[in-house]
Amino acid sequence: MKKHYPHASCVLTGWPKRLLKRGVGCLAVLTVNCSLLTAHSAQAQDYVRRAPDLDRLTQELFAEIQSDQVPYEDLYETLLQYYQTPINLNTATREELRGLLLLNENQITTLLKHRQENGDLLSVYELQSIEGYDLRTINRILPFVTVQSSNANRSRGTLWQRIAQEDNNALFLRYERVLQQRQGYTPPTIYQGQPTTRYLGSPDKMLIRYRVSHTKDFSLGFSMEKDAGEQFIWNPKNGQFGADYVSAHFVLQERGRLKTLALGDYQLQFGQGLLLSSGLGVGKGAETITTLRRSSLGVRAYSSLLENTFFRGGAVTVQVSPTVQATAFVSHKNVDANLQQSQDSLAQFDEFTSGLLYTGFHRTASELANRHQLQETIGGGNATYTSRDGNLAIGATGVFTHYGTALLKRPEVYNKFEFSGKDNLALSLNYSYVYRNFLLFGETARSSGGGLGTVNGLLASLGPQVDAALLVRHYDANFHTLYGNAFSENTRNINETGVYLGLKVRPIAQWEISAYYDQFRFPWLRYRASAPTDGHDALVRVAYSPTKTSLLYVQARQRLKPRDLATTDLTNLAANRVLPLPGEQLRQSLLVYYNTDISTALSLRTRLQTSRLRDDTNLAWRSGYALAQDVSYQLNRSLKLTARYSLFDADDYDTRQYVYEQDVLLAVSVPALYGQGTRVYGIAEIRLNRSLTLWLRYAETRYRHQNTVGSGLETIQGQLRNEVKAQLRVKF
Repeated sequence: MKKHYPHASCVLTGWPKRLLKRGVGCLAVLTVNCSLLTAHSAQAQDYVRRAPDLDRLTQELFAEIQSDQVPYEDLYETLLQYYQTPINLNTATREELRGLLLLNENQITTLLKHRQENGDLLSVYELQSIEGYDLRTINRILPFVTVQSSNANRSRGTLWQRIAQEDNNALFLRYERVLQQRQGYTPPTIYQGQPTTRYLGSPDKMLIRYRVSHTKDFSLGFSMEKDAGEQFIWNPKNGQFGADYVSAHFVLQERGRLKTLALGDYQLQFGQGLLLSSGLGVGKGAETITTLRRSSLGVRAYSSLLENTFFRGGAVTVQVSPTVQATAFVSHKNVDANLQQSQDSLAQFDEFTSGLLYTGFHRTASELANRHQLQETIGGGNATYTSRDGNLAIGATGVFTHYGTALLKRPEVYNKFEFSGKDNLALSLNYSYVYRNFLLFGETARSSGGGLGTVNGLLASLGPQVDAALLVRHYDANFHTLYGNAFSENTRNINETGVYLGLKVRPIAQWEISAYYDQFRFPWLRYRASAPTDGHDALVRVAYSPTKTSLLYVQARQRLKPRDLATTDLTNLAANRVLPLPGEQLRQSLLVYYNTDISTALSLRTRLQTSRLRDDTNLAWRSGYALAQDVSYQLNRSLKLTARYSLFDADDYDTRQYVYEQDVLLAVSVPALYGQGTRVYGIAEIRLNRSLTLWLRYAETRYRHQNTVGSGLETIQGQLRNEVKAQLRVKF
């Protein structure tokens, strides 16, 4: 029997009658019936999902965008996949809800309890009656969730009928280009008897992407991309089909015991990502609690443009029993690598590569020579037990990797424990346990070289307004995981020990304070760190939401990291011999961000960020800053205009400023700004009709006190860099 929620009587014009009969909080609904959603109907899916505000969401999830190691594309693509195939709140498991990164453990628990006591949600509006779901939380998750009956797909006909009738069905065509001529596109010259390197293709970048999908049912799609400088080449024997990058997938879900079947390109994520985490891993950020742990999302469709974070082949997940799921997968693809011949006749391998190449660019003759030169075969599986109440999950994962040519790192001291050879086997155990308002989670793994890796954490809701987190990790210097991406300070899970403490407090309504402190140590040498070293990373953010449509926050961060300092050996001064000395680099940053909606049509955003750094060789501070003002105006239902004007000033490349920019749908832009200058851009989103939407974008960066822009083959003569981009979406 449905539980009734007693509230004062009220009249909600146009709201779903079933929801009113159920008695969902009228008083709470009245506060947001106009601003929370854009439209509604009396159907199960009772509103039109608006596109996610990825700019604002990125500000909330990431501490600051001041690194080229932040997985911008992974974040964007993961959120995009949730937008294209939203989570059904009536069928989502605890792990799937965790995967959103936007809900804390207490909110997930109360939602599951609400479903158990009251049955399926009748509307997303019902979230307002669930404990812990304030307006800010609901607004954040709305683009990525849906409410449908648990057996909605059964009445939609056969698979092919469902594909043909699916509304989430669109083709994207994109074109972009830098207007100035870059050095890589100029005629080659002769240098020391040889022609200079040049790009082989045109400066045009083009994309075709198609996808049709439905939540918990199917996903079918393909992507084709040509980067600027790459050629159109038709050579099927060499894996070239016009565009340089081609990806396709077909995924079926929820066919009785067959939970997922993936063919083509796919992603895998199990445990805490020690072995398999080819999807999103945010790690440290301004969201100090929910992004700390990974979610076992299993097999997912892959539709990204990243050319190195996916598996290609097949994967299947089967419900062995009500509490056990098993997954098996196999992948085979050719990856980029620079193959070399051994000069030593006694060497273990006649041919080897010093490492994989991840840029995805194939523009020059040398880049083309490295394209798809290394065969990579991966196989493995996972078995997971989940208790009937969902509070306990235990999983085991195995991954075997084989390369057609051996990997041998350069003979540097810091590479002593790096992976070498053709084969690697890694095994892991992971767990997750919920007890009241506490979540314990972790994963421990061992690779064939004998190295161990472990990460264990605790998330706790200490009260309605206080959340805390603790995470401890240790990765041996000889721990090798080639598709892992667990929590770490390094870009890889190797040679690191650390302790992370996180806190989030909401002292009064509209205010939120977030903070973390992370202490880490590197037991063995690293690149540009010629001794065992340690460091720390700390952040504090104070956020204030004066209204439902505005946000102001101030954030400070400090990072102390080891880094070799170059010094000249006086005994070898004539030879100009440069030796590294252990040292440290201290970076401090400040970020002020304000977002407000003046009206339903006009939105303003202001961002001021500044950072400074100091190292042991130069005690003087070097600094950089960027100030950006955004304006967005919805002229009418058919036209939306967005523009930004920004100033930047950075002493050198080390103090460069990364500033997230709004872009056309499915695209991400985070340029690195250094030197002195201004950057402006404008976007027009034009809805031509119900099926066609056009985006036009223009961006210009103007530098001061310099005669060239960029470096190497990207060098532009002059002070300007202009970019144009156009995208057309065709909805079927």
